[in-house]
Amino acid sequence: MRSNTGPKVSFKEQMLQAREDAIIAVVNQLLAEKGFEAMTVDEVAAHVGIAKASLYKHFPSKEDLAAAAMVRVMRRAQDFLRDLPDSAPPLDNLRAVVRWTMELKLRGEMPSLPSQNSSLRTTLMHNKDYMDGLMDVSDRLGAWIEAAQAQRALSPDLPAIAVLYTLFARACDPVLEFLKMGGLYEDAQIVEMVLSTCFDGLKAR
Repeated sequence: MRSNTGPKVSFKEQMLQAREDAIIAVVNQLLAEKGFEAMTVDEVAAHVGIAKASLYKHFPSKEDLAAAAMVRVMRRAQDFLRDLPDSAPPLDNLRAVVRWTMELKLRGEMPSLPSQNSSLRTTLMHNKDYMDGLMDVSDRLGAWIEAAQAQRALSPDLPAIAVLYTLFARACDPVLEFLKMGGLYEDAQIVEMVLSTCFDGLKAR
């Protein structure tokens, strides 16, 4: 009888993977808390509990560390989008994606996007895994945006690319943090308020 199991992963490989997962989790947290420019490799090593020299065996630079965390988040986004029902109205799927990104941000699990002149941005532009994921996410969202515009659930007068960037911006929206710091609302209330301003606007109806 032929076994369906794949090649056995050695204990050493399992330990290396577990360490990399721990490193990426810490980097993701620090990127969410303070951003790429303020994060240091020393901080990452200290949080993981390993020497900086050991850290560099896994990731040769600060940019590579941050890129690995960004790739991980992009893959989570791809998985989330794939799980959304094709039969759902496109606007519902768009709202679900924006809700998910804001919930991640409020939980401190969404890395801050790199600034225009950041060395991380340059690294990401040359990272195939990240760029492939970004194109996949953009294509899926773009198709839903165009379908929602065709149904007039979104304004057809707006360029689809402008809507796409507006939705992407919710992943780094400072309004979420300001409302959370105020202490007046629960996270779920904050998400619903920002969703309303994003999709319904500020004008009284």
